[in-house]
Amino acid sequence: MKKTLKTIAFSLALGIAAAGAVAAEPLKVGFAAEPYPPFTSPDASGNWEGWEVEFEKAICAEAKLECVITPVAWDGIIPALTSKKIDMIIGSMSITEERLKTIDFSDKYYNTPTGVIGPKSETFEATPEGLKGKTIGVQVSTIHQVYASKYFGENGATVKEYQTQDEANNDLAAGRLDAVQADSIALGAFLKSDQGKECCDLKGMVKDDPAILGAGVGIGIRKGEDELKGKLNAAIKAIRANGTYDTFSKKYFDFNIYGE
Repeated sequence: MKKTLKTIAFSLALGIAAAGAVAAEPLKVGFAAEPYPPFTSPDASGNWEGWEVEFEKAICAEAKLECVITPVAWDGIIPALTSKKIDMIIGSMSITEERLKTIDFSDKYYNTPTGVIGPKSETFEATPEGLKGKTIGVQVSTIHQVYASKYFGENGATVKEYQTQDEANNDLAAGRLDAVQADSIALGAFLKSDQGKECCDLKGMVKDDPAILGAGVGIGIRKGEDELKGKLNAAIKAIRANGTYDTFSKKYFDFNIYGE
């Protein structure tokens, strides 16, 4: 009898241990660990908020995934994904041919044009001719860095790289840059700030180059994770269809952020 009880107890212990071993860990959702309004910003208590935070919550709820937001340095975010320090990227990352060599993406979840801003006191266009001889700031490891280097840097402009978009914007406001290139929504948020209103305005949108600027923004995932990709694509489609996407988007934008 003692042997039987011990056997049962041992079996129960193994069962409990096994259940614990297979318990799903929350998926770590990575994004850049610096303010990128209106997509992500820390509030006064250090909690992250913004359009992309709401998107992440909606997607995880729809896909029935337990997720935890995990800020990561932008220039190390893809290595963090491939080394499994995070499980996906929801951080305004454009789907590009170059990135697809290393990681996979969900379907797009928004798409907006790329703009250039500069001092109100100067008039120029967002073209290689307009930026010739000027210094333009871009965030490192972004599509804007690649685009500006090709179209502006190779045609007489100086391209200066920054770790964060805020640093580039601050240098522009301080007169240390002639222009900044970035996503038009992020630039619009800066131009609406007190600092942006005082110093700068939009000079125009750059000519599109899908090979560099990509086919919209998607959720970055590791290659081979087809089940997760399927769940995310289904969730994106569902929140677009049931109105959830439009409901939280209207709190931030008065236009169609999804694009065509």
